[in-house]
Amino acid sequence: MVQIPPIFWVVPIAGIVTVIFAAWLAINVMRRPTGTPKMKEIGDMIFEGAWAFLKRQYGTIAIYSIVVAIVIGVIVGVLPPEEALQKAGYDPFSIGWHTSLAFLVGAICSGISGFIGMYVAVKSNVRCAAAAQKNLTEAVRVALHGGAVSGFLITALSLIGVTVIFFSFGGAETPALSPHLIVGFGFGASFVALFAQLGGGIYTKAADMGADLVGKVEAGIPEDDPRNAAVIADLVGDNVGDCAGRGADLFESTAAENIGAMILGVVAYVATGNVAWVLFPLVVRGFGMFASMIGLMIVKAKENENAMNALNRGYYVAIALSVVGLAITVYFMLDSWWLFAAGVVGIIASIAIIFVTQYYTESRYKPVQDIANASKTGPATNIVAGVAVGFETTFATAVVIGAALILAFVFGEMSGVKGGGAFGTAVATMGMLMTCPYVLSMDTFGPITDNANGVNEMAGAGPEIRKITDRLDAVGNTTKALTKGYAMVSAGLAAFLLFQAYLDRVSFLRYGETGTFNIVNIANIEVFVGGLIAAMLVYLFSAWAIKSVGKTASSIIDAVRTQFREHPGIMAGTEKPNYGEIVDITAKAGLKEMIAPALLVVLAPVVVGLLFKYLPAIPLPDGKFYTWDAAQVVAALLMIGTIAGIMLASFMNNGGGAWDNAKKMIEDDQLKDDKGNILGKGSDAHKAAVVGDTVGDPFKDTAGPSLHVLVKLLATITLVLCPLFV
Repeated sequence: MVQIPPIFWVVPIAGIVTVIFAAWLAINVMRRPTGTPKMKEIGDMIFEGAWAFLKRQYGTIAIYSIVVAIVIGVIVGVLPPEEALQKAGYDPFSIGWHTSLAFLVGAICSGISGFIGMYVAVKSNVRCAAAAQKNLTEAVRVALHGGAVSGFLITALSLIGVTVIFFSFGGAETPALSPHLIVGFGFGASFVALFAQLGGGIYTKAADMGADLVGKVEAGIPEDDPRNAAVIADLVGDNVGDCAGRGADLFESTAAENIGAMILGVVAYVATGNVAWVLFPLVVRGFGMFASMIGLMIVKAKENENAMNALNRGYYVAIALSVVGLAITVYFMLDSWWLFAAGVVGIIASIAIIFVTQYYTESRYKPVQDIANASKTGPATNIVAGVAVGFETTFATAVVIGAALILAFVFGEMSGVKGGGAFGTAVATMGMLMTCPYVLSMDTFGPITDNANGVNEMAGAGPEIRKITDRLDAVGNTTKALTKGYAMVSAGLAAFLLFQAYLDRVSFLRYGETGTFNIVNIANIEVFVGGLIAAMLVYLFSAWAIKSVGKTASSIIDAVRTQFREHPGIMAGTEKPNYGEIVDITAKAGLKEMIAPALLVVLAPVVVGLLFKYLPAIPLPDGKFYTWDAAQVVAALLMIGTIAGIMLASFMNNGGGAWDNAKKMIEDDQLKDDKGNILGKGSDAHKAAVVGDTVGDPFKDTAGPSLHVLVKLLATITLVLCPLFV
């Protein structure tokens, strides 16, 4: 039994306090008025559609999860141990069932996270709409607190889940082995998150595209007009994609990266005998919970200010307190200020990427204004400008991630501990994740305000109320883009972390110790081919995801056109559209279309790894044989897939966000022609911007966010199935 440092009590205390805090926020939000009977009726329709979709979606995911858990247990449990592992007391059967159980627990927790995110957000939507009829300050408070319920509960569930399963699997007795036993937890979370994010993303963007094209462009009616049968499906989609999907995504992020950091801490633990190296990631996240709570509570929007400024104030407070918490944790657990510096690098990287994302996606800055101006000459120039902005963002993304990794690695090496460089990148990642509860709260703020805007439009709340929710909706677009940037950079920092964890796990399985397998030679032909396949995988996955959105949107457009044609009373306002038909079409398509891209990601590493493991050796003229190293091939798949995924996600997320806010800029009457005339709603420039926004929708809300999960799923699946390739 190892000696657990007293500061570790921060972890259970933070977990319990966070759950209580989230419950208090939920009670506070639920007590608020739901507005008029019409608003409540619309809110109930959204909830019914979202709940029905999630039950069907997670029912499908549950079947796949059980099958995969059994397969993992069998694969890992029957593999014969190598001689080095026999000496180390390695028991494949024990590893197998532990990994399988951890996978199921991770999958269940990820599913719960998705449900929590959706449920609270839907209940907050109509309350935010009602608060907007009072003033901006109240609307911001309801939207942020509603988003914070899921943000804090999800991150608390991740922290508690990793902690409990670590100690349940012998963390206090064998801290060097237990992190390897719980990698299944991260894989289970990633597996469910990919299906949830992908299925929800297909649903939400197909409904959004269908509603915009058949309503605003063809019929010339306003966004969220109740005569458009696709409107309810669109509002439902905001919740199942942006709330449930992102909730599962960030649960997976925090869990997988936490476990990867613990695996890297094993090297230092073995060298020093101090278990604090393994437990550090849990403690620093506990301090982050408290920092995020305080940051959230100081947010108060002034009536005439941009709500983004109020949210930023809370974020800066959370950041400052996180730095203090990081310093305390490092002082008591690691006693190396070089590692504190590495953690600060991660925190600074999160701030930098948020500024970069704001610059490229807010209408106050040149990139969005350029796209709006390009709309004056039609959809083609709008699309070209948006694509250019998206590609341009990859430069800043690469600089931020690259600089953060180099600095964190150098500071880690300066600590002098064995494996300090890799652990420095882990500390940087944990530093970035300290404010995850607050960032996730801002993310869910987006769909809540979007739905509130739709509820007010459908309920006929009037133009003055719509001005408030329009402003909040534009801010929500930015907060959603910020969260995607945050998730993308955390994936980038975690990529090296999880890559190193994979190398250490191969070393452990192959040699009975860590740190020996540390070279992936891209000059080897099979390693180069593995990297080539990885880059292809990212683009093929994105193609399938985007194609699914387009295919489903076409079905929605046809169905709404049919309703307009066969029921002329809909446009006259004397007949109610069949909202349920469109919700059902979208739900079935979302569930069907999510399967192929998700299985592509899950199966690709397995197929490639086994192919090169069992590929016959090639006899050479000198009598020797060229043998294939499957472990290196899979390492290349992970490494290059991560790089390609992050860059493509940057293009899609930021390009799509810029297109969206360029449209909002025109709708807010901020664009003028050469003569000074306002080009607002209904103008040719607006129609061009709607087309551009429609192109960007599946980029920023389906393929882009799903690529974050793809990157981490590649890492967790290779970690779990590592014995298969060794």
